[in-house]
Amino acid sequence: MIDQPTEIASNSSEIEVAHAGLLPQLTMMFRALWASPVRARLILLCGSILFVILLTAYGQIRLNSWNTPFYDALSRRNFDEFLVQLGVFCVIAGALLVLNVAQRWLTEMLKLKLRQGLVQDLVREWMLPRRAFRLASAGPIGVNPDQRMHEDARHLTELSADLGVGLLQASILLVIFVQVLWALSNNFAFHVSGQDVHIPGYMVWAAVTYAGSASLLSYWVGRSLIDRNADRYAREAELRYSLVRVNEHIDAISLAAGEADEARRVQYDLAAVLEAMRRLVTGLTNLTWITAGYGWFTLIAPILVAAPIYFAGRISFGGLMMAAGAFNQVQSSLRWFVDNFSTIADWRATLLRVASFRRAMLLTDDLHRVEGHITVLEGEPGKFVIDHLEIASPSGCTMLEDTHVELKAGERVLILGESGTGKTLLFRALAGLWPWGAGSIARPGGEPILYVPRVPYLPPGSLREVLAYPQKVESFSERSFVNALARLRLKRLAPMLDLSKRWERELSDEEQQRLSFARVVLQAPPWVLIDGVLDQLDEETLVRVIEVFSKDLPQTGVIHIGRAEHRREMYTRVLHLINDPTIRRLARLKIAERPASARKHAVTSE
Repeated sequence: MIDQPTEIASNSSEIEVAHAGLLPQLTMMFRALWASPVRARLILLCGSILFVILLTAYGQIRLNSWNTPFYDALSRRNFDEFLVQLGVFCVIAGALLVLNVAQRWLTEMLKLKLRQGLVQDLVREWMLPRRAFRLASAGPIGVNPDQRMHEDARHLTELSADLGVGLLQASILLVIFVQVLWALSNNFAFHVSGQDVHIPGYMVWAAVTYAGSASLLSYWVGRSLIDRNADRYAREAELRYSLVRVNEHIDAISLAAGEADEARRVQYDLAAVLEAMRRLVTGLTNLTWITAGYGWFTLIAPILVAAPIYFAGRISFGGLMMAAGAFNQVQSSLRWFVDNFSTIADWRATLLRVASFRRAMLLTDDLHRVEGHITVLEGEPGKFVIDHLEIASPSGCTMLEDTHVELKAGERVLILGESGTGKTLLFRALAGLWPWGAGSIARPGGEPILYVPRVPYLPPGSLREVLAYPQKVESFSERSFVNALARLRLKRLAPMLDLSKRWERELSDEEQQRLSFARVVLQAPPWVLIDGVLDQLDEETLVRVIEVFSKDLPQTGVIHIGRAEHRREMYTRVLHLINDPTIRRLARLKIAERPASARKHAVTSE
């Protein structure tokens, strides 16, 4: 027996996913999408978008060049040339319109395929055997997985597509129009104190300086938005969970007249959301001073920069407008970071949540391999062996008084444990859900085990599918379904076998428990593992269940983990469960997904 406490962590009690950096997070998402079935479609869409953007850039070059003859015609009052240039504009603008529509369609399809690939990957990783349960036991990172895979994944893919396409387009236009702007201002000299000062391509440097100062100021003012967005999304998830929890337990809340208390809890979570939003509003307001200020000045900045060339007589009025248009394209491309800073901050926060969730799923399995764990293996058929089992938990070590236990086919075993000894923990360990601890469990090789948890799970679908779950309904005859219901006094449900309903709402708690044992009758497994359910049954139902095991399932081995010794004559053996709080205390895995600056301001009891 090992006396040291076991900590679920790699190098410390926290794995700082939040500080893993942008590149590892992007790499993780790229690998997920690269391994998805939609990879080929994503590559095709990205190639098509690149092609459309290049055509659009060419069209914008032609449109920019069109400025010179058009405005020159206006300045000369040449009406015929003016009409010709209007026709040219219609052709260019029409082509650009078609390209804009094509780009929008391709971008929306890219969002769709990105979401399909990412969500399929997350669901696949989440639904690997035992992983979802282990992640739920890993601390706050395992809470609200539905939010991560639904809302966060949707938001991430939409922002990624919009920002990615926008950045690509800005980069291409920058490369093209820098050349135009450089050619317009390359050979111009300023006259300062009677001397000529040559600045090759001075309009390019003016655009770089203008956009660079805006970018630096935007980053300095808005850098906290990433933390504030991450904090907001975390609080939104907690509020959503509170609302869902109230809805799921509304019967018990109403019976206890607990509406006021639940409203207080929801209001508390709402206050946390509102506080996070207030901090976000403050950050966005401060950023707007920079973005809007530069935006208004941009109306005259191109003219001011090009004015020296115009007044020197080096270009016509049309050339001035062309230079101003080229300057706008360059500084607009360079200002992409400024114009999209709040969106980028939102994207970074969402990427952090999704990447943290995906990494947590992968780390959960890694930690199970490196930490002390229970060995679960396939043993001899007809034999269930528990050897020196020690189950680590936050409350200490759960174990059987008998260090070595062999159960044979057809045996009926009662494992007794007082409250707090970890009965459900033992149930999960024997089922292979809880891996932390020591010792070994050899389950009967090739023989399925049917598990009966305290709260029955009734999957969506017809009643026939509920009874057959997780097997196929075709595996059982019509008569076997009806007989299984009749044996547990549920014959009234026989006409409803093919109806699809939310059966957890249609049936009482007692009927749901009886339905779980009707499933046992139908499937007739060689082994049944029960987590205290027999303690909850009324006397008549308990007698019926005991009769089912003795008459219908005489060869089925039964392991019941409970707290009461009623009907002890049903069992061939009684074992006892104990808990030692001084050894094998287990710390939960904590994965921080919000930087300390955000957590400091969080309004929560987390």
